[in-house]
Amino acid sequence: MAKIPTYKQFLAEFPDDDACLDHLMRTRFGERHECQGCGKSAHYYRIKKRCQYACEYCGYQVAPKAGTPFEKSRTSLHSWFFAMYLFCASRNGVSAKEIERQVGVTYKTAWRMARLIREYMGQVDGDGPLGGPGRKIVEADKAFIGGVDKRGAEDKTVVLGMVERGGEVVTRIVKDRREITVVDEMITVIQPGAKVATDEAGAFRNLSEYGYNHGVVNHARKEYVRGDIHTNSIEGFWNLFKGAYRGTYVHVSPKYLQTYLHEFEYRWNLRKSPELMMPILLQAFAKPVRRAPSLSKAGQSVA
Repeated sequence: MAKIPTYKQFLAEFPDDDACLDHLMRTRFGERHECQGCGKSAHYYRIKKRCQYACEYCGYQVAPKAGTPFEKSRTSLHSWFFAMYLFCASRNGVSAKEIERQVGVTYKTAWRMARLIREYMGQVDGDGPLGGPGRKIVEADKAFIGGVDKRGAEDKTVVLGMVERGGEVVTRIVKDRREITVVDEMITVIQPGAKVATDEAGAFRNLSEYGYNHGVVNHARKEYVRGDIHTNSIEGFWNLFKGAYRGTYVHVSPKYLQTYLHEFEYRWNLRKSPELMMPILLQAFAKPVRRAPSLSKAGQSVA
């Protein structure tokens, strides 16, 4: 299996801010791009001492960082790329303190960078539909994150996890563990007719009434596998996340918990192709949308 690029390989590809900005420009605009100023297919040249490029014909300027997590940041683009590399190279998550130490920024800046990168990872990863007729079993399970009391107590955040066996995982924070709350989230992700494996929790007891082929293992009775019915995959994901929660993050505010889950979803969903984690993250920025020319520019009167 291919591996995540080493730090040495990262530096060879992105040695400085200029290399990072050139990569961002190529990724979002291509080698040639239809100019919004003159309408021609143009090559853009870098403007010295500015993070912008100008059309070779009319001088119309574009900013590659616009519309990305780096748009309003005074932190160097190379520092951003390195922080993203840390997120891809780590198995157990990256804390803001780690970014502060490794990148050499203040804790406030490091915390903001980490939050935006996690949000971006969630956008790139998405929440594709799981299961369905002819597809593999979907495992679903709830986890109780945070707090200081016992499992399921009121001070814990309830998280629903769903994973298509051998495939992708999707997590959703739910306001409580009642059946109607949990199932409402499941039907937005799991396809009708899917085979679903869960434990004996009450929230899952009536899944067959919602069009699912439901199989159950009773953990309370020490039953963990019944034929092809088990929840080992989703529990493996919870083990990874909870290990990082305790060891790397120590505490996560419920307000931002979903972004931390996005980070681990992204890493889990690309676990079979770790070499793609960084390239995908650095190529998934939204492509600029050409604005329609105004009527006045087109030589027409404005009503």
